[in-house]
Amino acid sequence: MEPDRLVLFYRFGVALVLGLFMGLQREYAYRGDHDRKGGELVAGARTFPLISLLGAASALASAELGASWPLATTVIAIAALLATGHFWQSREQDTGLTTEMAALVAFFTGALCYWGYLRLGAALGVGTAVLLSLKGHTHRLARRLDPEDVYATLTFAVITVIVLPLLPRQSYGPPPLDVLVPYNVWLMVVLISGISFLGYVLIKAVGPRRGIGLTGLLGGLASSTAVTLSVAARSRDSQGLEWSFALALMLAWTIMFVRVIVEVAIISPSLLATVWGPVLGVCLAALAYCGYLYGLQPRGGRDEPQTVQNPFRLGPAITFGVLYAAILVLSNWAQSYFGDTGIYLSSVVAGLADVDAITLSVARLHEGGDVPARTATRAIVIAAAANTALKAGIVAATGTRGLRRAVVPGVLIVVGASIGAVLLV
Repeated sequence: MEPDRLVLFYRFGVALVLGLFMGLQREYAYRGDHDRKGGELVAGARTFPLISLLGAASALASAELGASWPLATTVIAIAALLATGHFWQSREQDTGLTTEMAALVAFFTGALCYWGYLRLGAALGVGTAVLLSLKGHTHRLARRLDPEDVYATLTFAVITVIVLPLLPRQSYGPPPLDVLVPYNVWLMVVLISGISFLGYVLIKAVGPRRGIGLTGLLGGLASSTAVTLSVAARSRDSQGLEWSFALALMLAWTIMFVRVIVEVAIISPSLLATVWGPVLGVCLAALAYCGYLYGLQPRGGRDEPQTVQNPFRLGPAITFGVLYAAILVLSNWAQSYFGDTGIYLSSVVAGLADVDAITLSVARLHEGGDVPARTATRAIVIAAAANTALKAGIVAATGTRGLRRAVVPGVLIVVGASIGAVLLV
């Protein structure tokens, strides 16, 4: 159906604005890099909106004529002009193809706007401008990557894009094995690996020397247990930083509760209504002690780097999947034979190993109607408290006396708040 004139003008207007948005970014970036050298940009604040309008106009012409040649001819002509401009510019100075590729994106953004895909066109235009603005950050991130990072990223992409869609979506076996669905199990592997991988990328992006506390905060996204092991060991080599290390640990442990809320929200939104209050209460209690530790930090002190390894490896990912599946079956069996008590006992044992696995398992069981919301909430809080107690044991075994003295009040606050949350649910 042919759009009326008002809709047509609106679509062309959106194409114009998006092209101008991308063109201004290119103009600003180019002037900042080349003011001293002079020269002219291949496509800037005026050319980009014209290219975007050409995309919309050629799409309109193709629709009116019922043929694709106007759109194809126009994009070929623009590509030829961009190639010519790039050739002459590259003779004077080294230059990349970013602006030329962005101009082609602007052309198809205009075409999308005419076809009525305004949201997609806006997302494409704005996303391109943001990506272009992140040039410095992406280059710094690329310099910080090593071969292991690239391999881990590709492996994560394989298990997400290739393996996950191929897995069966039905269960096999009688109860309690009926909760095992290969697709759902692997989806949890992808979810937890993605969260950990995001935290690792953030650490790579901002750098580890932004402060021990920031490293603990971001490291908690990757692995709070790994941060605990690393910080406790580092405390023996760095005297006088016990309070800073304690802050890093408490922040990493606090982020664990945030991860729990996010995981429940993704897997079982209905359970989130019951879980968020108790878990957030414990999180705020831990955060209050973090504020106290922050007030004790020495001003102008030295900053210790923290090294966090890439959290995604295929072996640990498969191990997590096996652990998740085992906890899922164990929890389902415990619920069937021992009721709520069985769930609580399994959450304590599982929480010592991995709080993410028990959280996802209980949330999945609740979503399937096997575990009530109150029982699931208590099990998750108990597992988080057990995991915190385990990490406190790691600090007691490997950390310095000063670090133990700084962390003990935080552990007591978290465990006490968890007990109170369980009783109040």
